[in-house]
Amino acid sequence: MKHSDDYSNNKFKRSAISVEEAQKRVLEHTASGTTEFVPLSEAHGRFLAVPLHAPHPFPHFRRSGMDGYAVVSADTKNCGEDETVWLRVVDEIPCGHVSDCMIASGLAARIMTGAQVPEGADAVVMLEATRLREDSGDVFVGLRKKVGPGNNVTPIGFELREGELLLEQGRQLGAGEISALATFGIHKVPVVRKPRIAIISTGSELLSVDEPLQPGRIRNSNSFMLAVQIREAGGEPCILDAVQDDVGTARRTVLDALSEFDYVVTSGGVSVGDYDIMGDLVRQEGVDLLFNKVTMRPGSVTTAAVINGGLLFALSGNPGACFVGCELFIRPVIRTMLGARQPFLPQWEVVLGADYHRVNNFTRFVRAKAEIRDGRIYAVPAAVDESSVMISIKDSDCLIVIPPGTGQLRKGDKIDIIKLEGGGWS
Repeated sequence: MKHSDDYSNNKFKRSAISVEEAQKRVLEHTASGTTEFVPLSEAHGRFLAVPLHAPHPFPHFRRSGMDGYAVVSADTKNCGEDETVWLRVVDEIPCGHVSDCMIASGLAARIMTGAQVPEGADAVVMLEATRLREDSGDVFVGLRKKVGPGNNVTPIGFELREGELLLEQGRQLGAGEISALATFGIHKVPVVRKPRIAIISTGSELLSVDEPLQPGRIRNSNSFMLAVQIREAGGEPCILDAVQDDVGTARRTVLDALSEFDYVVTSGGVSVGDYDIMGDLVRQEGVDLLFNKVTMRPGSVTTAAVINGGLLFALSGNPGACFVGCELFIRPVIRTMLGARQPFLPQWEVVLGADYHRVNNFTRFVRAKAEIRDGRIYAVPAAVDESSVMISIKDSDCLIVIPPGTGQLRKGDKIDIIKLEGGGWS
């Protein structure tokens, strides 16, 4: 691989590449997922593995658009304020009932919204425009308003004709899609299998979340944060035991995980210290290093490699950098494997809601909160956005993208943001 010598690091022989180039390299090693069938009740949020076409027209019968009377429209040609046309009512048709009556000239049938329009009728007169009388045991409906052919009748195939595309491949299934599948009786849904992703935190300083605090040690929060991010992206996370600062142990753990899972994500051990074991591991024989430095802040030491054909992501142990690295690299890999039409988070131009003074020669991704003011979206940078700071992650719903070399930004400047999963605007 050819890299610029800029921003290199002697210990790990790092050469920085852009975020876009790093994303390109990992996506080149991302294969499409396999297909599995799941019950419709379990298909929400999944990605469709194949295009689906309508197995029948919808609606598959002529449907009344309202409560009223099914009639032959030609019978109403003389209707008006001064002339009432009377038709004999020969049937009453609730939803789910199919009439045996043929509606000929001079006849009508009471019909409910959504019911099948009887043969012979070509229009429905709304109930509010009619009146009734009884004569010699027969019921007659009076009409004073002309209707045309097809009025208040939904034709066969109005929404979708048989064989038309119902849902395209790669469509994520939400409420509307689930409703469409149920309408067409697709109760076993072909979806892309969720990638199974192992999460391994490294560092002898880590405690499990149920352990009491100890001097100099911290609880392992990154694994649980990554599990949520992976699940939101569409993957199936599995948190493995944390690994101590030993390269041999880390290598065995990673290799075992790669044999069982689609991808492995680690946090910690990728900096330049004496105990940064992942930085050493990815330089060992049999490892195809994709990159080990990216021109981004936080998370410039984010690393990716291919081992035995499997993708390994080594993220920073700093919570802020770990969070950003997962959104920028792991999320699009998951989405690409799932066949999503858009694997990347949406990027919008908005207004900066407060001054921002930090300048860097790398692209900076600043945690921020978006809000709507007077119909415009503003992004307010987090008060504390250090890579090692965890607490501001929970209050952020977007990342402000600050290109390298950008000078100090002022409130009101136009900026780009990346909208995070589930981010709301208030």
